[in-house]
Amino acid sequence: MNGPAATGTYTWDRSFRLWDTYFALIWLATLVFVLGTQHPGWPVRVAAAGLLVPLIPLYVWVGRPILRGDPPDEPRALGYILAETALFLPSAVLVGETRLMTFALVPHCFMTLRLRWALSVVTVINLAPVIGWALLWWPSDQDVFFNALFAVVTLVFSMAVGSWIIRVIEQSQERAELIAELDASRHEVSRLSAAHGALAERERFAREIHDTLAQGFTSLLMLIQAVEAELADDLPQARRHLALMDETARQNLAEARALVAGGGPADLDGASLPDALRRLAARHGATLDVTGAVRALPAGPEVVALRSCQEALSNTRKHAGSSASVGIVLAYAEDTLTVSVRDDGCGFDPVTVSGGYGLAGLRARAAEVGGTAEVRSAPGNGTTVTVRLPVPAVTTRSDAA
Repeated sequence: MNGPAATGTYTWDRSFRLWDTYFALIWLATLVFVLGTQHPGWPVRVAAAGLLVPLIPLYVWVGRPILRGDPPDEPRALGYILAETALFLPSAVLVGETRLMTFALVPHCFMTLRLRWALSVVTVINLAPVIGWALLWWPSDQDVFFNALFAVVTLVFSMAVGSWIIRVIEQSQERAELIAELDASRHEVSRLSAAHGALAERERFAREIHDTLAQGFTSLLMLIQAVEAELADDLPQARRHLALMDETARQNLAEARALVAGGGPADLDGASLPDALRRLAARHGATLDVTGAVRALPAGPEVVALRSCQEALSNTRKHAGSSASVGIVLAYAEDTLTVSVRDDGCGFDPVTVSGGYGLAGLRARAAEVGGTAEVRSAPGNGTTVTVRLPVPAVTTRSDAA
């Protein structure tokens, strides 16, 4: 297992080994103190030491799995703490030195129990041994005073350290939950970002296909219909339409290759925008009028202008008919590029007629580069599609100076 989860598990295992070492050292020191003291006699000291021995297997087989739980099983934890206390109290009553073991038992209370239960058990662990020891052995008043004072100080210290341990545990749990939430949020953001990117790419690809290949195939179908009608009566015109079909098919092939390669439109490959629009106008039988100072522009506005013309001309042929006159105006201004496609066809009411996917894609294209697309039409008055795009302003010599 690799990654953050493995690192966190490894860090927790290493930190828990410190608790194992701490418990073992306190237990060993307590055992040495109990066996090494001079009072009471050795049979009592051996009995007290014997009560300490089961604490080791109890900790290893029961306490350690409970302490490592996240969060600990509270009923099992309470049973474990009571078993520890039952072994510790008789030994602490018999031999006062056993009370050193409280430094190992108190942290377990705060690590496994709620604060109220932990404080209650810690109070018993610290005070009960002194009371029982005094009642059993009736030592001098001075010994009782010092042992009671030591028990009170130990109790206060235990409560302070225990409260700190609980705060650390709570903060660690909150931090772990926050990290888990952040990790889940990061994965969700990554998933949504990937999904949004895929959706945007699909929309872009669909728009490119609609503006290039789909329009080319539509033109081919219209030309085929025209050729079928002209074969019997007008062979020269049919041949001209066949030549136009050949040109349209080659153009579609070039557009498909450019689309797969991720490049710009085939019409703009090595050509200026006016040249590309002239070829496009010739294929659709339209006129082109260029105004303003022609200059090289960034690829974005030029591509949008060309695709807008393709979409507008395609709509003109589908809705206005092949007999409608179509004119294209390309206007270069100081900081604006405007392309307008006007036909004198039957027109429509923009309020009652949906613009469809093509016009929606046209507006989306213009918006991507900060421009606008406007459709003006009325029944019987033709249709005008105007796209205005922001472009870098012209810099004169005086401005540069």
